[in-house]
Amino acid sequence: MKRIALVAALAVAVPAVAVAAPERAKAPEQAPAKNIVATAAAAGQFTTLLALAKQAGLVGALSGPGKLTVFAPTDAAFKKVPKATLAKLGKDKALLKRVLLYHVVKGRVPASKVVGLTSAKTLAGPSVRIRVSGTKVFVNQARVTTADVKASNGIIHVVNAVLIPAS
Repeated sequence: MKRIALVAALAVAVPAVAVAAPERAKAPEQAPAKNIVATAAAAGQFTTLLALAKQAGLVGALSGPGKLTVFAPTDAAFKKVPKATLAKLGKDKALLKRVLLYHVVKGRVPASKVVGLTSAKTLAGPSVRIRVSGTKVFVNQARVTTADVKASNGIIHVVNAVLIPAS
C-alpha cells in the first residue's frame, strides 16, 4: 500500500496528456514523439545538462533508439555544484562523460519500479543508491522532483542535485 501511495505521489508532478471520453474504449497510449534530448530541450530547465552532454559527445547516445532512464539534474541543480568542480569537468572530457553517465541507467525504469529498488547500475559502471523516505525518492542524495517524463527512447526522472561518482 505504501508503494502505491508513493507512486501516486510521484505521478502528481507529471501532467496528464489526455483525458478519455466517458464510456469509450481507451485508445492505446501513443509513444512520445521526442527522444530524451529533445524532451529535455523542450522542458527548458536542462540547458546545462544538455550543453555538457554535447561537450562530452553523448547527445547521439541519448538520442538513439536504445531505451534509457536518465536521472536529470536541472539547471538549478548545476548551480549548486562548486565552480571549481564544473571547471575540472570542463577540462577533462573522460571525467565529464563518467559523471554524466552516472545519471543514466540502461532500460526504461518507471517510478513504479524505482520505488522497489535499493540501487541501480549506471552506464558509468558504479551503482546509485535508491532510497524511499515517506513519499520522497532519493537517488544518492538527490531528490526526485518529477518522475516518469516519457520520451520515445526512455524515461526522465528530474532530480534536484548533480550525482558525482566516487573517485
